[in-house]
Amino acid sequence: MLNQTLDKTKTKKNKIEVFGLGYVGLPLAVKLAFSGYQVIGIDTNPERIQRLDQTNLIESELNFKEEFLTCKNNGNLLFSTHSQKNENSKIGIICVPTPIRTKDIDPTIFVKSTIEKFLETSKEGDVIIIESSIEVGTTDEMKKIIESKGFKVGQNFGLAYCPERIDPQNKKWNLENIPRVIYCSDDITYEISLQLFRFVNNSNLYRVNSPKIAEVVKSFENAFRLVNISLVNELAILCDKLKINVKDVIRAASTKPFGFMPFYSGAGAGGHCIPKDPIFLLESSKKFGTEFKTIENALQINNFVPKYISNSLENLFKEFGLDKKIILCGMAYKPDIEDMRDSPGFKILNELIQKNFDVVIHDPYFKEELTEKYLKENNLEGLKINVVRDLDDKSIENFKGLCIVQTHTKTKARLEEIYKNSLIPLIYDCQNSIKNDFNSKTILKLLGD
Repeated sequence: MLNQTLDKTKTKKNKIEVFGLGYVGLPLAVKLAFSGYQVIGIDTNPERIQRLDQTNLIESELNFKEEFLTCKNNGNLLFSTHSQKNENSKIGIICVPTPIRTKDIDPTIFVKSTIEKFLETSKEGDVIIIESSIEVGTTDEMKKIIESKGFKVGQNFGLAYCPERIDPQNKKWNLENIPRVIYCSDDITYEISLQLFRFVNNSNLYRVNSPKIAEVVKSFENAFRLVNISLVNELAILCDKLKINVKDVIRAASTKPFGFMPFYSGAGAGGHCIPKDPIFLLESSKKFGTEFKTIENALQINNFVPKYISNSLENLFKEFGLDKKIILCGMAYKPDIEDMRDSPGFKILNELIQKNFDVVIHDPYFKEELTEKYLKENNLEGLKINVVRDLDDKSIENFKGLCIVQTHTKTKARLEEIYKNSLIPLIYDCQNSIKNDFNSKTILKLLGD
């Protein structure tokens, strides 16, 4: 049966269902549909389905708008909230989110429920490719679920784990040129994957022989980033004490042509992957009675940095006798995206509110109608948020401080103008993005300087 699926994949006669239409799933669905496959994009959020049906793309999706319109208009790309039966073989690609394990939450919950829904309309010859970040051992658990329905994985049903690698707004590395790691249950499923990924990343797949290897790879990649981000942020705190600039240290260290990779300080790692995926390794180590102290320490440092920034702000306001009225600028977890998940900006916001600051936020990507969603994503349900839509002179005139948590292209020039024209008494720059201007009367404090 899998041989027939391979033939249909080569001729683009089978259907592909992509589950989860976020920053991973939607570009993938568009890429495959644009290449000529019949693709159904599936998401449990009916508002998202309605938005895509109406061709209402958000800003981060505009870079593939032309391809989206082409394959939507020619019928190759459809959207639904559920899996569908199909006469030909189907390939299900799982791109749903995975929560962190707690006493009440199983991190496999969304992957498991999605696969069970796919299996309701499955038959022999179908294939499942998991892209979601998952705990070690999850692929084996999913194999048991598939075989509980009467299929034989590796014989009449294919299973693969190909963890997503995507860095939103990265101009150099994108969906098309990032190599991917993949585990496949059998050789034919690997050949099917190669056929599909011809149109994704030119079949640049590195095959591993165990699902656990692929699962650990995904978590380790982001653990590497978390550890190094935490390391450089601790360095920034030390540089504060030493009264030297952390960027000067990093630039000098970067002259070493071997054994060093530069990371840069900021308000902390955020988003859906870097703070979360390393926890999967931490939980796996606990199951075997071992400790992963490096990850534990990195997570603690990452949680401490927003507290350090808020404490620094409180001390600066006290030192210069300023009223505790401040604007937090840049609430997304990285530049030029709408994603607010697990953002250090929200952690700083919460800390400042607890210190009785009068805080407003500004971010060109912040949508007030999604405030409850943002708060839920940052475990701050019920917190009151005040938003300033513009950074014009009138909007900022009553504030004594501005904290740059994240610098977007849309706001960078205005922030530099505010500093240059001394429009606010104090600026605290977590990104080291503003250069000192001795003609400015604004007090400029850089994290790590």
